[in-house]
Amino acid sequence: MKIAVLKERAAGETRVAATPETVKKLSGLGASVAIEEGAGEAAAISDAAYVEAGAEVCPAAKAVADADIVMGINAPDVMALAGAKPGAWVAATFDPFGQRERVDAYAKGGFEALAMEFMPRITRAQSMDVLSSQSNLAGYKAVMAAANQFGRAFPMMMTAAGTVSAAKVFIMGVGVAGLQAIATAKRLGAQVSATDVRPETAEQIKSLGGKPVFAEGLEASGEGGYAAELTDEQKAAQAEMVSAHIAKQDIVITTALIPGRAAPRLVSDAQIATMKQGSVIFDLAVAQGGNVEGSVADQVIEKHGVSIMGFSNTPAHLAADSSALFSRNLFNFLSAFWDKDQNKPVLDEEIGDAIRLTKGGEVVNQRLSAAS
Repeated sequence: MKIAVLKERAAGETRVAATPETVKKLSGLGASVAIEEGAGEAAAISDAAYVEAGAEVCPAAKAVADADIVMGINAPDVMALAGAKPGAWVAATFDPFGQRERVDAYAKGGFEALAMEFMPRITRAQSMDVLSSQSNLAGYKAVMAAANQFGRAFPMMMTAAGTVSAAKVFIMGVGVAGLQAIATAKRLGAQVSATDVRPETAEQIKSLGGKPVFAEGLEASGEGGYAAELTDEQKAAQAEMVSAHIAKQDIVITTALIPGRAAPRLVSDAQIATMKQGSVIFDLAVAQGGNVEGSVADQVIEKHGVSIMGFSNTPAHLAADSSALFSRNLFNFLSAFWDKDQNKPVLDEEIGDAIRLTKGGEVVNQRLSAAS
């Protein structure tokens, strides 16, 4: 059983799908691991560290030759898989809804595409959930980046020259990223409030020291713990609540995403105009269309005296930790299904059917087919 890891080629991508830690663990299962030269450099992992862990470090073509499994952060171009075994697995994130042509190319190439972002949110799959691990770090980084952009301190400070008031931070969207943003802002000493369209998140907000802020009667809980899309009436109620609250805030972090759809618009230009001069908005959903009107990926936009920012790939700004967590997710996934007798992983139906996009030359994922 040969597992290959290629260097990521997407613009701005610094992560890598294996670390020396997971190379050792995969070798312990009985697999051989081949890593493309330089694959870990942007994540502060040298080729020598991989060799010491037991991996073969070599050019891309040799790494993928006769590979049974190819692991990636982002699914590689199908041409990069030339030489892999017929039917080889590719475990990575695929953006299946946005990159359907790539999925079709994988089917045509005879590869079994396993979309890690489709991992079901069930208890036994928590350790395999790349969206959660990467969102956790993204929520932290969003607060730190906003704090760096903000021209004031976060905590209240009492000095001989007078008192500095605590910054007011408003988190919009209380998923994994939002919860980490609440916790991070609170640790920095800010006054934190948060909102979501799922009322059950109120207790989670309180548990982290934040203040829940909800529009009356608003509820839009979707499948698998995700938020559902709001009706026009719900959008109006949410906008009214946000307008009343946002004008008092120093920093706003937006985190709302709906799987398979463009990010919902949470903050309008009119609402931005009510905010204080020097306020900061960090749009974590900017790469999916943005929660904030006027946000542009990887740029700081000044509107009405407010700085609006967001990264196209927030986890990539924490390459070492993001790589460590992502690679553990992949190892946990493979090891959970590893059959010692066959010396390979064998997926069950519940998880296999959820994440498998292609097999036997066809697109087989029901969720993807339903969206076509």
